[in-house]
Amino acid sequence: MDKPRVLYLPTPGHTRRVFREETYARMCRLFEVHANPEDRNYITEEVAERVTGYDAIVTGWGTPPLTEEVFGRADRLRLIAHSAGSVKRMLSEEVVRRYIIPRGIVVFSANEAIAYNVAESTVGMMIMAKRRWPEHIRAFQDKGVWRDPEVLWNGKFLLGSTVGVIGASKVGRLVIRFLEPFQVKILVYDPYLSEWEAGRLGAEKVELEELLRRSDIVTLHAPATPKTERMLRAEHFRLMKDGAVLVNTARGRLVDHQALLREARTGRIAVVLDVTDPEPLPPDSPFRDLPNVYITPHIAGAGHYGYFRIGDTTLKALEDCLLLGKSVEGAVPLDRYALLA
Repeated sequence: MDKPRVLYLPTPGHTRRVFREETYARMCRLFEVHANPEDRNYITEEVAERVTGYDAIVTGWGTPPLTEEVFGRADRLRLIAHSAGSVKRMLSEEVVRRYIIPRGIVVFSANEAIAYNVAESTVGMMIMAKRRWPEHIRAFQDKGVWRDPEVLWNGKFLLGSTVGVIGASKVGRLVIRFLEPFQVKILVYDPYLSEWEAGRLGAEKVELEELLRRSDIVTLHAPATPKTERMLRAEHFRLMKDGAVLVNTARGRLVDHQALLREARTGRIAVVLDVTDPEPLPPDSPFRDLPNVYITPHIAGAGHYGYFRIGDTTLKALEDCLLLGKSVEGAVPLDRYALLA
């Protein structure tokens, strides 16, 4: 019996990042894999030239848009296995509507694998900002001060706090799970989440304004869509408690940065930004000079654990779809394209 044929588009560098050697070797044993040998990504026309006769395509960061030209030649395609996060830059809504949904092509995304890294980073950022470790470190290094009286060293930190989660996405749900040992009260705002599902997560579903008023820590995990752009504005920041922390590991454009800057300058709240708008912030950005603003260079998703889960779950999607005839865990709900991150 012939093996299913897989067109593998990512570069060798991408492969080394997200596939363990044994995982990639297993994929090559189970399937007839035709890999990209170049240290560059194919362009759309090159994908179209190669796609005929393949049962699946493996895509990744840097994969070009898969256009009508590609699907016009994709005569056997059953699965697109995306060994990365969002599929929106690769698949337009028109392509999804005209080709993927009518043909029953499954689209898998490994975004849950990356979500583990982001959730770990988010919890770490909460602890860092509440305990103000960077300021203590700077005080000792720069001023030689042991336990600087100008920097809070005792108080209410993560343990026992109220944490507001904006967006019950895969990352948001993992953050809730990772917070279980810290005995926190979880509030969640997500208009698409039912109260029953919130209860199942161990959270209380509330409106956005109530979440901001009650939370000691607010963490953003909503998708970036036209509806969520600048969803946090000046009137929202004013609702936050004195001493509260805002963490954004989602997307910079969820936040009105000018309004956030004005609030951060008061010193009332601490802010952790792994994502900004623009990204990176320009060298003269006032955010860079505020001691209560901690900026990291969009690295919350990094880490071997989550990256290798990308390869593991990509291979599982291929096996389930092409060999076992099972439903694919991590299949993208393309009927809700507008709500996807």
